Amino acid sequence: MDLSPETAALARRLADARRLPVDTVVRDALAAVEERSLIDPDGKRDVSPEAIAARKASIREIVAELASMPVLDPRPVQQIVDDINAV
Repeated sequence: MDLSPETAALARRLADARRLPVDTVVRDALAAVEERSLIDPDGKRDVSPEAIAARKASIREIVAELASMPVLDPRPVQQIVDDINAV
């Protein structure tokens, strides 16, 4: 793989700063981009805009259902945790 001089220099600077091999920092950077993107490395998930919209709609329905549930204990979370830990 041929990289431009600018890209190679950037990879070397990052590798030097992290004290890691260039290969490792490039792989880590690409993996991070892949994780945040629509790329499905296993090819098992539909990443079409329609499928993404359907999943988002499903999540919104679940969130709405949870939000409509009654509050069983209005105390702040920390107070509940403190009370449980006091037992």
